[in-house]
Amino acid sequence: MKNQVDKVNHSPTADAVFDALHTVMHLYRSRRAQTFREDERDITHMESRVMDYFDRHPGATQSDLVLHSGKDKAQLTRLIRGLRDKGYLEAHEDERDRRSSRLHLSAEGKAIQRELKKCSKEVLALAVEGLTQEQNRELVTLLKMLQANLEGSGKSR
Repeated sequence: MKNQVDKVNHSPTADAVFDALHTVMHLYRSRRAQTFREDERDITHMESRVMDYFDRHPGATQSDLVLHSGKDKAQLTRLIRGLRDKGYLEAHEDERDRRSSRLHLSAEGKAIQRELKKCSKEVLALAVEGLTQEQNRELVTLLKMLQANLEGSGKSR
């Protein structure tokens, strides 16, 4: 019986791809934080992601966010509580299920979210500067392939 070679674990190319992805995401977060001055507004990266979710899904519940993000429920509870304490998120009782709250950005939360989006767009424009539309499309296609591979990783290989 032939020994199978585990190509992924022995692939310097795969390591280089994921090192580059990690570095790009770190630089994106760092640049965005510098541009937005998150520390001056007392907003963490994770809080900004929670705000983005409720901006795109107004009226969603904490359970919806847990399902979407895959993050720990207790961690998200703390983040949501903090955003509510800062006045960036508001909770309204669900009319059909009073045990559940529907979350929305407050007016102040919407204002901060607009600033975050503006800063993010500036950093993203910088990141893809010099790439053609075709290169952008190809990069998105390749990243979606990586995503699909990882989403299917629950299967035994």
